[in-house]
Amino acid sequence: MDFKNKVVIITGASSGIGKACAEEFARRGANLVLGARQFVTLCEVTADLEKKYGIKALAVQTDVTKESDCEMLVKQAVMTFERVDVLINNAGISMRALFNELDLSVLKDLMDVNFWGTVYCTKYALPEILKTKGSVIGVSSIAGYRGLPGRTGYSASKFAMNGFMEALRTELLHSGVHVMVACPGFTTSNIRVAALAKDGSAHGETSMEEGKMMSAEEVARHITDGIAARKRTLVMTGQGKLTVWINKLLPALADKLVFNHFTKEKNALIK
Repeated sequence: MDFKNKVVIITGASSGIGKACAEEFARRGANLVLGARQFVTLCEVTADLEKKYGIKALAVQTDVTKESDCEMLVKQAVMTFERVDVLINNAGISMRALFNELDLSVLKDLMDVNFWGTVYCTKYALPEILKTKGSVIGVSSIAGYRGLPGRTGYSASKFAMNGFMEALRTELLHSGVHVMVACPGFTTSNIRVAALAKDGSAHGETSMEEGKMMSAEEVARHITDGIAARKRTLVMTGQGKLTVWINKLLPALADKLVFNHFTKEKNALIK
């Protein structure tokens, strides 16, 4: 796919992978509709991209947990550009707490953002994407293939996203619409800093070595290339591919390896 003058909607676009995707698509000539809760930051991002790349970008304040916001995001895209070619469901939050200790509202918050946000945006964008035979993307995680300790809500929401996208892909098999699940693995971003603790508050610090992770910019390049090649699934790291493979073929071994891995994180929840 040549992205010149294509219209790309990206949720969670004010920081991290979403912001990096916005820059990568702008660099390739796409026009952008960016959604996020942080509207001032979002406006700064769109202004910078328009000036730097000479594309058109629209900022729409969007809380993906609100169906009406997701509907308005797509409406604004159609009103401004009269088409939608790509939807990137990127908005997401994480968590870090043992299930036995957390408030159940944390799981609900994770599902509302990561799963329902994807469902809402896809519901309203799909009629337009069917017209352009474009792409629907879910930015998922290895946690959508393998449950991770201390991330029950995150894993559940990403498993739900993966199942939704797989079913949607099958429904649209002969429609010309491209559906891709992108799984970045551990990425340098603020997602762990903003991750919810057992009481729903933000952790405020990362539990992992950020310097050893893939950058958001590298993830964005992989996602954009994957859309151009109309790939079905994108698992971006060797560790991620190995995890998916072992979990499928040797699940009991995967339990042990994942457990041991998470005993080594900072202030480990399991020992």
